[in-house]
Amino acid sequence: MKTEEILKKLEDIVGKDFATNRSEDLYIYSQDPGASLPRHVDFVVMPGSSEEVQEIVRLANQEKIPLSPMGGGLTLSGLVIPIKGGIVLDMKRMNKIIEVNELSRFALIEAGVTSGHLLAYLNANYPDLQPPIPDAPPSVTIAGNALIHGSGYLSQKFGDHGAMINGLEVVLPDGELCKLGSCAVSEYWFTRGPIPDFIGMFTSSFGTLGITTKLSIKLFPKPKMRDIVFGLCKDPKILPELISNITSTDVAEDILLGIQDKPDWMKGYTFIIVYITGETEEELSSKTKILKKMYRSAKSRYMKVPERVEEIFLEKPQFAAKAADFRKGGGFEYVGAFIPLQLIPELIQIGTEISLKHGIVPTLGARLIGQGHAIMFFISYSFNRADPDDMKNAREALHETNKAVLEIGGIPWKAEVDGQQLILEKMDPNYKKLLKNIKNLLDPNGIMNPGNWEVK
Repeated sequence: MKTEEILKKLEDIVGKDFATNRSEDLYIYSQDPGASLPRHVDFVVMPGSSEEVQEIVRLANQEKIPLSPMGGGLTLSGLVIPIKGGIVLDMKRMNKIIEVNELSRFALIEAGVTSGHLLAYLNANYPDLQPPIPDAPPSVTIAGNALIHGSGYLSQKFGDHGAMINGLEVVLPDGELCKLGSCAVSEYWFTRGPIPDFIGMFTSSFGTLGITTKLSIKLFPKPKMRDIVFGLCKDPKILPELISNITSTDVAEDILLGIQDKPDWMKGYTFIIVYITGETEEELSSKTKILKKMYRSAKSRYMKVPERVEEIFLEKPQFAAKAADFRKGGGFEYVGAFIPLQLIPELIQIGTEISLKHGIVPTLGARLIGQGHAIMFFISYSFNRADPDDMKNAREALHETNKAVLEIGGIPWKAEVDGQQLILEKMDPNYKKLLKNIKNLLDPNGIMNPGNWEVK
């Protein structure tokens, strides 16, 4: 089928205003905010319903056209830039908040609902409930973040955001619509079991097994008060035990670590940022005293910060990119890795050395996940987007970091294509075989975001 005929069929499905192959429209979809090189896009469509997504998938199967779903487009690792061309499905029109169940504490939403939209809606209509919010701009989608095992606000207590999914509605590679979780049996999207749990197949598979159209995400009670207790540590070796001790209590709502060489006064220190909540000032004061004592016992110290700094860290979302653009060129790439607690000191050293090797200001951080069961550790590499050599430098630093993370026993998070191949090289052979068999079974025409998780 000719290009014009395919475009006409896409227009018939979604409407003329929501399908395009004009170069000026495709340009923005050929790249993302990270350091990935631009790639070719043939069409962009903005479906408005699950049924329209089904029709697009059936057309793509018929014509053997690759499909790449996109939420907010903020992964920074090129996951929504097509590797083999084809159609980008921009899900932003599917932005309905379908239901908020106040008693069972979940929100049923379409795939294009952003964190800013859901947070504002809950604040206005359900002020006693709060959603998991990632460390990203408010234009990030709730579904997109959860489906890449994203983390952020509330991750320390309740796990990564993928663990907060109750149910999914997914368009499979053959165009069939499938419900996963309790919604497969019940009218309520309240939990994942007790039936075989297939939701995990669609998290961190980057759209290679299906396109999510609806999602149920857990909500949580909102405490009356919230504060931060900052700590300052000179020796990273004490961090694993200190963090383990903090998480063994019920004091911390969230825990962040920050390490960076700019401004100069921050160099050589790890900043421990512990969020606490309570119903009274007395409760907050009691938790603050406990943390101060724990800092002192670990040869660290409590740090009093200016009120404005505290206000910035209490923002939702707490957007880390504000401090990342040291190159003043509009770009930063970061390597995220899931690691166990004991690897924190080693990865701080590795990240600092790789940053300095590439002439980049060391900027590292971490977020606790699931009361210390894991850490999402990140290393940010800023670059000047107007300088191709500087972008290449950031990509090389990213690749070196992915290799180092795997060597010490961590797993790169939301890995770009090269990083995925590094993971596959180290992966258990039978896990890799199972992944290949599932992909071939569900997607025999190879149209679903091809090139990602490609078992060779």
